[in-house]
Amino acid sequence: MKKTSLLSVTLLAGMLSVSAQAAQTMNKDLHAKLPASIQESGKMVAVNNGSFPPYEFVEGTKLTGATADLSHAVGEILGVEITHASVAGLSAVLSGIAADRYQFAMGPIGDFPKRRTSNDFVDWVNEFVVFAVQKGNPQNIDDLSTVCGKRIAVMSGGSAERVIIAQSKKCEDEGKTAIDIKSFTDQPTSIMAVRADRADAFFSSQAPLTYFVQTSEGQLELAGIGKANGFPRLFQGAVVPKDSPLGPVLEEALKILKDNGTYEEIMKKWGLENNMIDEIGMNRGEAL
Repeated sequence: MKKTSLLSVTLLAGMLSVSAQAAQTMNKDLHAKLPASIQESGKMVAVNNGSFPPYEFVEGTKLTGATADLSHAVGEILGVEITHASVAGLSAVLSGIAADRYQFAMGPIGDFPKRRTSNDFVDWVNEFVVFAVQKGNPQNIDDLSTVCGKRIAVMSGGSAERVIIAQSKKCEDEGKTAIDIKSFTDQPTSIMAVRADRADAFFSSQAPLTYFVQTSEGQLELAGIGKANGFPRLFQGAVVPKDSPLGPVLEEALKILKDNGTYEEIMKKWGLENNMIDEIGMNRGEAL
């Protein structure tokens, strides 16, 4: 008998946890505000890295998770079909948007002023950054001050990598051992490094790390919860090119979903109720 994967069981539980998502009514005014090329084609391509659960999972060629559900609802409001393209890593996501290969990324991607030189963000998530460690936390990792000399996995090109690089320099400035930074292009490879004892911790967003801990068969736990860990209040969201007319349109569509309860329904469906944002808005993230 074929063994059902833990990922498949988790996804099925998420999809069955609430009733089918209600169809949205097309908003003709918002459709008319879309760039002419999108109105003519009736389509938009959203790019993702395919490995940011429970926001994004790719099973075969299909994107699943909170991001996929939210994108579908946005597409219904705007009267366009949203398809998804997966690339390797955050740098490829942002460069693909800059090169006009994709119209946007639904994300969520960290909104920082440095990134807003080339992009605009439509924030729909409030996130936290913590550590996933082996069960029992054998290296006693509690916050950034406890990771000098430790092997820390991070996502390549992400904000967590920048924070860990800065912390490693601080360790050396204080006469301590530098951090052994291990950068990976995706979340599953990063978490596997911890499970295989090739890294002492994975430093990343709390929502996906919570998922990985829950599906680790007791091998992992979270550390550093409730600590700033080098970050200000962290907003994440959809990404469009700087000054694109698509940004305000996505903002209004997401506000509709928040007002009609669909946003909350989707977030709760995927266990993200603690990451819901109070108010949808653009470019609200703070500097590191």
